Order: sequence, then C-alpha cells, then structure tokens
Amino acid sequence: MHRILQLLSPGIIEILAVFLSLIWMLKNEKDKTRPLLVFALVLNLFYGWMLTFFLGKEDSLLPYKYDNVLRQIDNSLGISSASIANPLQGAWHFPLLIVYQLMIPMMIAWFLAARGPRLRQSLVLAYIAELVVGPILYAILPACGPFYAYGAAWLHPPGVAAQPIRLTGMPNAFPSLHIATAFVLVLFARGRILRGIALAFLVGTALATMATGEHYLIDLIPGLAFGCFAASAGCRRLRSALSNLTVVFLWSLAVRFEYPYLVASPILVRSFVAITIAIAAWAVFDHWRFTDAQTTSRPIDQMVIDSN
Repeated sequence: MHRILQLLSPGIIEILAVFLSLIWMLKNEKDKTRPLLVFALVLNLFYGWMLTFFLGKEDSLLPYKYDNVLRQIDNSLGISSASIANPLQGAWHFPLLIVYQLMIPMMIAWFLAARGPRLRQSLVLAYIAELVVGPILYAILPACGPFYAYGAAWLHPPGVAAQPIRLTGMPNAFPSLHIATAFVLVLFARGRILRGIALAFLVGTALATMATGEHYLIDLIPGLAFGCFAASAGCRRLRSALSNLTVVFLWSLAVRFEYPYLVASPILVRSFVAITIAIAAWAVFDHWRFTDAQTTSRPIDQMVIDSN
C-alpha cells in the first residue's frame, strides 16, 4: 500500500505525465492541440514551484491562519469536517486517498476526451485560470486545513475560539482547488457516461478532502463557484466568469473580516451556502445545455462564446 501511494504521489504523476505527453505529441506533430496539453502540464509543474515559493513568503510575512475560524463556521453549518472524516478512516480511507491523488490523470483524460481543438483549448484555459487566481485567494484568506492545523488530534480537535491563530504552513485550504477542478470536469463532460463519471469523481473528491484532513467542509462551497469561474473563463464567457469570481471573493472577504458575525449567524451561513450551491447547479444546466446542442455550422464551444 505504501509503495502504491509513493507511485501515486503528485510529483511522480506530474513528471510521468509530462514525459508521456511529450512522446504523444511527437507521434503526431500536425495535431496542434497536443503541444497545448504539454504546455499545460509544464505550467502545472512550474506553478507548483511558484506556489510553494510565493505562499512560503506569504506564510513568513503573514503567519496568522484562519483555520479556527473555518472550523467554527463548519460548526455553524451543523456539520464539521471531523464528523465526516471519522467514518471514512476505515476501509474507505485508502480508496479515497487514491481518488485524491487522481486529479492530474483525470485532467489529462478529460483533455483527451474533449472533441475538437476549440473545446480542448477551452479546457486548458480553464485549468490555467485556476492556477493563476488560486494563489491570490489563498493569500486573502490563508488557512492550512485540519490535518496541518491540529496534527494528530485533527479527527478529535480540542475546543477553540473563532479567531486567527499563529500557524506555520503553506496556505492551501480556502477555497478547495480540488473541488473546483473536479467541478470543471463536470461542466465540460459530454454524454451520459462521462457526466456520470465526472459526478462520481466530484463526490469522491469531496469525501477524499474530508477523509485526508486537507479541507474543512466550508472550503468546498466556494470551490464550486471557483470551478464555475474557471469553466466560464475557459469558454471566454467573461461576464459569467467575473460574476462567479465575485462570489468567491465575497466568500473570502466575508470569512476574513466578518467571521464573528458569520459564526454567530448559522442561518446566514446556510443561506449563503444554499445560494452558492444553486449557482453551481445552474452552471451545470447552462454548460450542459450548450454542449448538448447539435449544430453543423459551428463548434459547440464557439456557440457558448457567441451566446455571451
């Protein structure tokens, strides 16, 4: 089991993916979409280094994290991340850990499954939008996740006050980029089979983020809106992208600056959650409606662009 986890580590998967994609690209140099995938994978490797560097600097300059605040907001929802994670520590833990590590292979698979160069380009642009904007959001509301904030006690964390704490660690929690990316796969899925796989992967990723202690439950909600932003940016639907990004920014600013009010107002928090989920549900309907449209004159993704 330990060897399997080593082989599925993000670093090994990324290097292997770049190597295989280079071979795949050289086999058909006429296919102009293949270099796009290689570029995205190399950018992802570079992004990992940049993320570690800049957020490491941010950690030293602003060492206070909002983990206790996020945990208390979870309590306002009535469902804590620990209450979800505890039942998943048995037989479910290892499969969910595998699901958590499969993000990059799934991103590549979705690129390969996309029909047409425009749709592939839109998908890669969505990935890039996440990579560029994600660190900015982590800097606005720095938090590390339950496992990093509470150590071995994260499944049974002690009582804490809803206030920022001095904590060393790279911010990587709010919003969840894993959920955002899994939701992008849902939005770009075509056909019943791929949509079923994408939805199952989204649910599995949500459970995996809880089971591994990487995220609080509240992290997943703006993650959905962030996925909507990335998908809209990829399709060049700029107004939709801006409105969804505004939702994410409002979440980040509200949690950072108005957390005492949010913690004391469970109804308000639950209302914001319901609104965000409704926005995500509408995004699924909207994107699927366009991808289901059949036309002989224009590609599907061009229809999406023109409609906005």
